[in-house]
Amino acid sequence: MGFAQLVIGPAGSGKSTYCSSLYRHCKTLGRSIHIGNLDPAAENFDYPITMDIRELISLDDVMEELGLGPNGGLIYCMAMEHLEENLDDWLTEELDNYLDDDYLVFDFPGQIELFSHVPMLRNFVEHLKRKNYNVCGVYLLDCQFITDVTKSVNGCMASLSATIQLELPHVNILSKMDLVTNKRDSENYLDPEPQLVLSELNQRMTPRFKKLNKSLIKLVDEYSMVSFIPLNLRKESSIQHVLAQTDNGIQYGED
Repeated sequence: MGFAQLVIGPAGSGKSTYCSSLYRHCKTLGRSIHIGNLDPAAENFDYPITMDIRELISLDDVMEELGLGPNGGLIYCMAMEHLEENLDDWLTEELDNYLDDDYLVFDFPGQIELFSHVPMLRNFVEHLKRKNYNVCGVYLLDCQFITDVTKSVNGCMASLSATIQLELPHVNILSKMDLVTNKRDSENYLDPEPQLVLSELNQRMTPRFKKLNKSLIKLVDEYSMVSFIPLNLRKESSIQHVLAQTDNGIQYGED
């Protein structure tokens, strides 16, 4: 049985930095880990990649040939033609290079459509499962989202959407916590307390949004699945804690 993390989240949330830190941490521990790039627009890496979607298609080629913009080009690459049509052949061939108990990490692009309503990522997960991989979703959210209650709710809803869409063990991470000066203020956003968030929303927004605010917070509360682990990449203990949570989600090492 193999193991895999899918690293997703909005653009600029620190996904590639997380992968880099995870690789260095595992290398220090003497633990084998393989990182695959699933971003057709990626250019530079400070860690070795063992699987690269750019061998199949690149964003620059799509934009040039079809006259699409960056976002449309990425959706085309990932969700419409090439990856969907070549998923079985390309991914199967790549996965055959690994042992049954290898640990893979896939770094995805930051377009929210890919993990909110486009079926490509779900199909990718199903393919990994058919190849006998235990899979965990790792959703990164930039700590800037805790600076404003409306951003925080937005981040919670995006995370919840990804969780429901993928139906996987899910670890939510609040990244770049080394930039947060007042850690105490951030505690309310790591495990959001519904009534407190609702009160702040109602204070921030006009009265005509009260019914909408209540419905949003009720949705988050009913699922009881949105909480975040703080990640400070300056601390080895922080990356170790995140790794332990993902290992637990995919039952890595239980044998």
